[in-house]
Order: sequence, then structure tokens, then C-alpha cells
Amino acid sequence: MEVIERRLKFIYGTEEKAASAKQKIEKQLEKYEKTGLKARKLSQADTMLITYGDSIVNGDAPALEVLSEFLDAYVKDAVGNVHLLPMYPYTSDDGFSVVDYKEINPSLGNWGHIGMLAKRYGLMFDAVINHISKSSDWFQKYLECEQPYTDYFITCDPDADYSKVTRPRALPLLTAFQTAEGTKFVWTTFSEDQIDLNFNSPDVLAEVLDLLVMYGRMGAKFIRLDAIGFMWKEAGTTCMHLPQTHELIKLMKDVLSVYSPGTKLITETNVPHKDNISYLGDGKDEADLVYQFPLPPLVMYSLLTGDASILSQWMAGLELPGEDVTFFNFLSSHDGIGVRPTEGILDDAQREFLVKATLEHGGRVSYKDNGDGTKSPYELNINYQDALAGPEDSDETRIGRFLAAETILLSMQGVPGIYIHSLLGSRNDYYGMTVSGIPRRINREQLDYGFLKEQLDGDTNRSRIFKEMIRRLNIRKQEKAFAPQAVQEVLNVDGRVLAVRRIAKEAGESIEAFINVSGETVPIGRYGLSGTNLLNGEEIKDKIVLGPYEAAWIKKQ
Repeated sequence: MEVIERRLKFIYGTEEKAASAKQKIEKQLEKYEKTGLKARKLSQADTMLITYGDSIVNGDAPALEVLSEFLDAYVKDAVGNVHLLPMYPYTSDDGFSVVDYKEINPSLGNWGHIGMLAKRYGLMFDAVINHISKSSDWFQKYLECEQPYTDYFITCDPDADYSKVTRPRALPLLTAFQTAEGTKFVWTTFSEDQIDLNFNSPDVLAEVLDLLVMYGRMGAKFIRLDAIGFMWKEAGTTCMHLPQTHELIKLMKDVLSVYSPGTKLITETNVPHKDNISYLGDGKDEADLVYQFPLPPLVMYSLLTGDASILSQWMAGLELPGEDVTFFNFLSSHDGIGVRPTEGILDDAQREFLVKATLEHGGRVSYKDNGDGTKSPYELNINYQDALAGPEDSDETRIGRFLAAETILLSMQGVPGIYIHSLLGSRNDYYGMTVSGIPRRINREQLDYGFLKEQLDGDTNRSRIFKEMIRRLNIRKQEKAFAPQAVQEVLNVDGRVLAVRRIAKEAGESIEAFINVSGETVPIGRYGLSGTNLLNGEEIKDKIVLGPYEAAWIKKQ
């Protein structure tokens, strides 16, 4: 509590408000007994499957039961963890406008279903705590001007200057609502149905800390802090990555370290790399993992150009502030492919190349408001397999590029996150996007389990991709050189090949990964290159020849 008190003084600026916040936090947390559990280190088995609770459905059966059946039958222990995207009652944004943080959406199941999954997998829960649905009990009480809820949200002067505020979407920042005391304008970063919470209120902070501990106690081995960079608002600033935001995350980690020490925090900040990496703090005091947002567009660029030079250079500059933290690497997710994270890595022409390719491959592009009347690309909305190949490309080329991309992901330092539609070899869902009018739905298809089983058990492209992904995941989880703590060295062999050496120093093991991002055959001759290619069992001595989009994991004997 002494550490908490010090952080609260920094956040709130006055001893009086900090003391009030401390008292409220203590009251919220007094129901939890402190635990003697210790946090475990992440290993090479800690891959993450990213999925909505109802990405796979089977009639009226609770979707979490269907997901559990699919995992038992097909995935088994190829992955160690499952990220359940927001599973709470919601009103919009496919789960990200939460009505009640402590309930499970009835169409998915209940907390019992979560508990059953938690027995077999490490689970990641979403903490969508930057904002909450306008239909939530908290906001409805705000509209009735009930205490303390009048302070749970940010009431704004519509005539004030908000020009410096970072805007992720081309939508109004403020939304007018009728309250018991007349019209009030409230802060809505993402939409009029997603009302930003006011962390300047000690009551809100106490509620959120209680929520995080509850999630940990209910089986969350990871908690994803959604859109967390926007959390603290201050007039005259960008309201992004402010010092109070970092201090709040440190406070969350302090609380979890005592009340749920097995739970790791992961920050979701779709921003340039320097800002993103800042959420790791000094390597011990803030987030345990950060999303590696530049990776999806850079891998896409490499495979579309057949040149891994920019990707290799970027990877060579990656550094972690300590062994206790790592990257959360991913290529595809429920969201699109972020463009902003490439700032300082790709130039405008190279970003425009990605935009053009997305449109030619059937995708859409979402834009952000720059605050000066202009807009710029924010996100590419497209299935990742389709992002890598156009309609004119053959199945062999498209699948080859896709498996090369996923093998890059599996080779890198950090925890790899595999989106369920990547694991299942899905394609653009034009129907879902068109019917909803929501561009992100192009990569959020809901699959019928009976149909999915037919495709996975048959001779289909989906089956081909799925089986190879599972095979590579099972190979990877056995190798200590792929643990997050294992050293990563980028090798310079050929501009068409991404090459990295992973070294598990304590185990004395190393693997050299080579992924050909081009459609050409590339011979690689290296003195001392020897061992077994884990992907095909071939013995290697001094030379390897990679076919188009082929990969090799060479383990030294």
C-alpha cells in the first residue's frame, strides 16, 4: 500500500485526493485474500490462439462449449494459451462497447465455461477499460446524475480547443446526451456508444483495479489492456501516452503482483514503435508484454515485394529492457493491419503501396482524422492470407506466402499470437462486411462447426493450411531456442531471405531460421551451417537451397 500511495500521489497530484483513492482501493480489495502464488516464466509452449468466443458456432449450443470441443478435437496442446476477445454483454463494435464487465454474454455461456477452458489453457481476457457502453449501468446512472457516477465520465465544454487530441477515427470526439440536469457533452474517443471512463476519479480507478483482480482470480493468465494509451485526458495535450497513463499501468501491475501474481499485463497500443515499447517501462515495473504492431505491415510489405531488407533491419534494432518482458508478435487479429506503426520505418510511397495492394486484393482502408481537416490511412481491413496475394495469384503462391509469413512469426523473439482465421486458413468474408457495413468484419467470419469439420477433415486448402500450422506449432513448442528469453540475432545472408539465429544460452541450444520471402529459388551457403532442418528432417552441411517462400529451422547438433 505504500507503493500504491506513492503512485497515487503522482497520478492525482495532491495528498488529499491520493489518500481518498487509497482508501477506496483498500475497500474494494479487502475481499481478496493475498496469495502465495508466484509468477512463472513464459516458455516456447506459450503460443496464443486469438479468437472470439463465437468464431465457431453450432446451432444454439453455448459458443464456448463449441470452442472447447473444437480445441479438444483439433488443436489440442499445439497452443498453450487462448485469447478470448471481449466475452461480456455488449451493444456495438463486436464486443468492445461493454455493458457489464463482470458478466459473460449469455450466447457464449457462463463463467463455468470459462473455468473449464482455464483448466486446459492459459487464458487472456480483455480489459476494455478506456470506455464502456452507453447502455451500461454506470452511464445510465450518470445520465440520472447519481453520485458518484457523475464523476465516472468526462463532461466537456464543447467550445474548448481539442485540436491537439489524438484521433484514431474520423468521428466526433464529443457526444451530446440529455441528462437529468440538461444537455451534457461527454468524451467519446471511438464512437457515441463507447463512453470514455474518467480515471481522474478515484472511484473509477478502484472499480477497475477490483475488476482486474477478479479477472485474475477467474482464470486470466494474461489481461489485455485495450486502447490503453488513451486512458488519461489532460487539456492542451494529445491525451496519448501521458505520464499518468504509464503510472496507472504500473499501479495495476503492483496490485496484480500481490492479489493475482500469475497474471501478466499486455498493452494494446496501435502506435509507432518508440511509443509502443515505452509501455514495458524499465523491464520490471510496467507491462509484461507489448503488441508488436509494426510486424504485420512489414511482413506484408516483404512478401509483396520479395525483399526482406527493411524487415531485417527493423528486427535487428529491436531491444527489450529486460528478460522479464517480451513482445507479443502477431500478423492478423480481429482488427485490421495498422499503418501508423510503420512511421519512421516505411516512407509514404511504401505505405501507399500497401494501401493500393489492399484495395486490389479486395480489402478496405480505414482512415484517421489528423485534426487539421485531413485524413490519413490508419488501418488496412483485409484477411491476412488475401493481403499477401491478389486474385490473379495461384493457390500455391498465396498459401506459400502465407505459410512463410506465419513461419516468420513463429521464429521471432516473443510470444506468437495466431488469429483463429489464420490458423483455419480463412479468406475475406465479403458477406459479413457488406451486410454489416463494418470493414473489420471482412476478417471476423463466424464459422459453422459442421461445415468447418467437413473442410478440416477433407482435401481442402483450409485443411492444408491448418495441418501445416499445427505441425509447425508442435515442432516449435519443443525447442528451447524459441523461448521468449532466448536471444535473437538477425543474420545477413540475402535480401530475399529473413534469417535469424535464436540462442537458448542456458540450454546450450540454437536454431537458425531462414524464410525466403521471394518467388525465386535462393541458395544459401554459410561456413558452419550444419544441423537438422526441423521442418523436413533434412541434414544440412554448409549449404541450403530454399525454394520460393520456403522456410527452414536448422538446429545445430
